[in-house]
Amino acid sequence: MSRVAKNPVAIPAKVEVVLNAGNIAVSGPLGKLSLPLTGDVDVQRDGDNITFAVAKNSQHARAMSGTLRSLVFNMVTGVSQGFTRKLNLVGVGYKAQAQGTTLNLDLGFSHPVNHKMPEGVTVQTPTPTEIVLTGPDKQVVGQVAAQIRAYRSPEPYKGKGVRYSDEVVIIKETKKK
Repeated sequence: MSRVAKNPVAIPAKVEVVLNAGNIAVSGPLGKLSLPLTGDVDVQRDGDNITFAVAKNSQHARAMSGTLRSLVFNMVTGVSQGFTRKLNLVGVGYKAQAQGTTLNLDLGFSHPVNHKMPEGVTVQTPTPTEIVLTGPDKQVVGQVAAQIRAYRSPEPYKGKGVRYSDEVVIIKETKKK
């Protein structure tokens, strides 16, 4: 069994968990999330904890027990606290502006880039060169951040582009004569 799956997931006071035969649903102050279950892992609720055990003795079932525990932990954390991803724009004239569910980007192209946010993800721009994405689903927030970064990823000679706030871009040395 996975070492990760041996640790139970604690359920906070404001979070409600519903276990069905093939589904687990988690709802809290920031939203609702659900996840389909397979028969490889037994999920049990013991008071305010959720435990995971391998149902079938196979390599896949042992691997999925730890994966499922991590996914449920992220769901519980997301509906109670939420996830945040910050992006920075580096470059002359690069700017971002949030308008409702759309993010308008000027990234040095001949046209503006408009990125529509999926449901559940909110975008804020505290400054024109800063983007803050928040939402209850960690996977969706990370995917949206990766899509925005892909419009103009940081280049290695000047470091211009869209980068994560904690990302370190190593600048290459230019060619010498």
